[in-house]
Amino acid sequence: MRNNPLGRTGLFVSELCLGTMTFGGTGGIWGQIGDLQQADAERLVGQALDAGINFIDTADVYSSGASEQITGRSLKNLKVARDSVVVATKVFGDTGAGPNARGLSRSHIADGVKASLARLQLDHIDLYQLHGFDAATPMEETLAALDQLVRHGHVRYVGVSNWAAWQIAKALGISERLGLARFASLQAYYTVAGRDLEREIVPMLKSEGVGLMVWSPLAGGLLSGKYGRDTQGDEGSRRTKFDFPPVNRERAYDCIDTMRPIAQAHGATVAQVALAWLLHQPQVTSVIVGAKRPEQLADNLGAAELVLSAEELKLIDAASALPAEYPGWMFERQGEYRRKQVADSAVRAFAT
Repeated sequence: MRNNPLGRTGLFVSELCLGTMTFGGTGGIWGQIGDLQQADAERLVGQALDAGINFIDTADVYSSGASEQITGRSLKNLKVARDSVVVATKVFGDTGAGPNARGLSRSHIADGVKASLARLQLDHIDLYQLHGFDAATPMEETLAALDQLVRHGHVRYVGVSNWAAWQIAKALGISERLGLARFASLQAYYTVAGRDLEREIVPMLKSEGVGLMVWSPLAGGLLSGKYGRDTQGDEGSRRTKFDFPPVNRERAYDCIDTMRPIAQAHGATVAQVALAWLLHQPQVTSVIVGAKRPEQLADNLGAAELVLSAEELKLIDAASALPAEYPGWMFERQGEYRRKQVADSAVRAFAT
């Protein structure tokens, strides 16, 4: 298991991260995603740690806080040394009935971090993430609240999830101007069947030195190997019960058709190839994997050992390529000469 720096920080996290959305299963969508209780969840946490994972991701809204409780209790029961694990959680969603029990106000963030720390049974959170964009709260208020948490030691690093490129860039500018803690990472949807992130967000992350944590790397189970043009999974499968995130099915099936022979050639599964493709992407810091059963987690863990050839990556890239979109196709057309100029200069410099 390789470890990567989280953005521009000195914190190293494992290239696979254990997601805990399957823990708890208390009502609504959470029961459809997973309903692992303490013993089974604890078994998965131990399995992940034994495999070299040092990164665990949860959120205050997962199963109404039950996921955080189960995660914290697992770390206690397994006697995990605090400095050997990086714990990430999130704030933003509804945690109560009142008008201030949601969003990214100073009030909700202050209440949220205290509640998460209590449920996790920790004295600090390693990575505290904004779970969504709050149009009702000024960015300056949100970023100042996060900075205060860092200064008080409740939180070590801050991140964001499900924001647009312009929103993240604006927040980074505000943080630099005001001397506030900056976002270390973005947690976002990215998969071989959904590469929209590459249009604006990936170039921004690369430019600004922000790490990328990937959620739903198997497109909600669509890339698990159970699905294809002629197979739609069983009635109890995740996609059948909870059809999310949205996916262009035809492009996804093209990807699956391309990955099946590659998986067979490596003695691997389609899911492992899909995860390995992400691990080969230079901007990816860590890929979040969730599971309901030990064998599912074991399969996901195997992706870290799967090395895809340049030709295999080229085949997958071709099958999953995004359609051309403005201004990208104009950048490509207008920038060709200058890119060649830079490449030729690099070759000459290397030769001398």
